[in-house]
Amino acid sequence: MAIGHVLFDADGVLQELPGGWRGRVRPYLGERTEEFLDLTWREEWPCLEGPTDYLPLLARHLELFDVAVPAERFFYEVWCDLRVDDASVALVGALRARGLGVHLATNQEMHRSAYMRTTLGYDRLFERSFYSYEVGHAKPSARFFESVLERLDAPATEVLFIDDTAENVDAARRVGMRAECWGLERGHDRLVTAMRAHGLDLD
Repeated sequence: MAIGHVLFDADGVLQELPGGWRGRVRPYLGERTEEFLDLTWREEWPCLEGPTDYLPLLARHLELFDVAVPAERFFYEVWCDLRVDDASVALVGALRARGLGVHLATNQEMHRSAYMRTTLGYDRLFERSFYSYEVGHAKPSARFFESVLERLDAPATEVLFIDDTAENVDAARRVGMRAECWGLERGHDRLVTAMRAHGLDLD
């Protein structure tokens, strides 16, 4: 069956954090960077699967690590200091110009989602966006992908999913989607080649 929809992950596929997470956090946390990130990522998970406010959790983590920076400022200086990849954006536009449904499928809590929707302009870039906190499930849960398919009202075999995490790609394939593991560091030529293998004409 022909591909009718393409789902793009965000981090590592459409956007990146200059310097990486550790590089962005290290000026504030120094030698405790890894310890801080391990804690905050672990406790952030419920915020990725529902409308739980992450900022009070982050404030508690900063206080625990003696970082005298307001949580909201820290969040926007680290979590939202994003570089959107122009080539990925152009590819999204090219796919939409060919009549495909092109959508965002990403694990995000509500504050970063709002920033991505408005400041980064993803509501204009994509036909639809599936943020995990709104879906109610986060990748690699099968329920995330099943919910997306239900909302698209499309057979899994007509959906191509692009993500830079192999675990997420494997999960998408298990529900019947076509999927490719690709990240920005691999270059867009490789992604275009993979899409052509799925029957997408990008010439």
